[in-house]
Amino acid sequence: MDDMIRKAAADLAASRHAVALTGAGISVESGIPPFRGKGGLWEKVDPMVFGNIETFEREPAKVWEVLIKDLKELVDQARPNDGHKGLARLEELRILKTVITQNVDGLHQMAGNTDVIEFHGNCAWQRCMDCGSRIPTAETDISRLPPRCKCNGVLRPDWVFFGESIPVNAMHRARQAAASCDLMLVVGTSAVVQPAAYMPVIAKQSNAKVIEINPQRTPLTRNVSDYLVKGPAGEVMNAIFAELDKLL
Repeated sequence: MDDMIRKAAADLAASRHAVALTGAGISVESGIPPFRGKGGLWEKVDPMVFGNIETFEREPAKVWEVLIKDLKELVDQARPNDGHKGLARLEELRILKTVITQNVDGLHQMAGNTDVIEFHGNCAWQRCMDCGSRIPTAETDISRLPPRCKCNGVLRPDWVFFGESIPVNAMHRARQAAASCDLMLVVGTSAVVQPAAYMPVIAKQSNAKVIEINPQRTPLTRNVSDYLVKGPAGEVMNAIFAELDKLL
């Protein structure tokens, strides 16, 4: 692992336009469980029922009770971990230009990243289904479900439910970022959810170096990534900075 850490630090030091693609794994250290995999939310809740926009439109109170209420409490309490902070510091150093994330927790922005492309929206905000107003989730009154806007419209998380499309602007900007980077960090994602999982492929086709930071191998590891640095995001980012500080 030490060799991979040193290699990643050297590659980042040489980069002039890095982009990060992040998944649920980077937020696990902040106390937010992944949706997929062992211990994930979808082990407890059927995503095709309670994660579906049709169910929400039909039974918003039930979806709030079963899925959104508990997630709201987790997001309200969550704070950026060393993985998020590491990516924010890379931006401060003008190495990292953009974060493309599949996460909906808003922790990249809280850590300090300023250009964050959210594939699946953000549950740190609620959106009124009638007037379109946006309200911080932390300020949303859930004493009755579903919570309501001042106009009495139902509030929903400003994320992408199953059955809804990825925002066109997010897709366009992510593809553009992937095609223009010289290095892509793929952090904490299983790389099985499309179209996000295709972003490293676009980067590779554009001759960028692709570095994975993940506790285990993914579908990208063999054919797309240049190499994998195994480990939790926060631990690996701290180790990379210990080396990177020597090079800058």
